[in-house]
Amino acid sequence: MTTPSALERPTGVPFAWRLAARLVLVPAIVLALLPPRRIRTVLGLVCRGARPATGVQAKNARDAMCAVSLRCAGPKGCLPRSLGAALLCRLTGTWPTWCTGVRVVPPFTAHAWIEADGHPVDEGVPDDYFTRLMTIAAATRSGR
Repeated sequence: MTTPSALERPTGVPFAWRLAARLVLVPAIVLALLPPRRIRTVLGLVCRGARPATGVQAKNARDAMCAVSLRCAGPKGCLPRSLGAALLCRLTGTWPTWCTGVRVVPPFTAHAWIEADGHPVDEGVPDDYFTRLMTIAAATRSGR
C-alpha cells in the first residue's frame, strides 16, 4: 500500500534505534521469505513473555525500520517493515500486534502492518480499512 508516511524516510531517529534496526533488518527480510505458517510459528515463539507495545514504542520501531532501509520505507516493503518493527520492539521487551490482511474493495491489496492499542501504527488509514487474516499479539496475563 502506498501512503505518504510509507514513502518518507523519517528523520531524527536516534542512533541507538537505527543501530538496533540494522540488527533486525536481515532477520526480518529472511523471515519475509518464509511461508505464512512458518512466519506465524516463529513470531509466536518470539513474542512469548513480551509486554504489549505502546503506540509510541511501536511508532518508534516502525520509524527506525524506515530510516535504515529504503526497501522498508517503500510501498512494497510492508512485510519486512512490519516484521522488523515487531522484532525491534521485542528487543525492548515489548511486542506490537503484528497483522497481515487484505483490502477487499477494488483494487485488491495485501498488506502487513503493526498495531498498538488496537490501532494501525502510522498507516494513514482507518482502523477497519484492511480485513485481518493473521495476527500475532503479545499474550496478556489475566488473574494477576
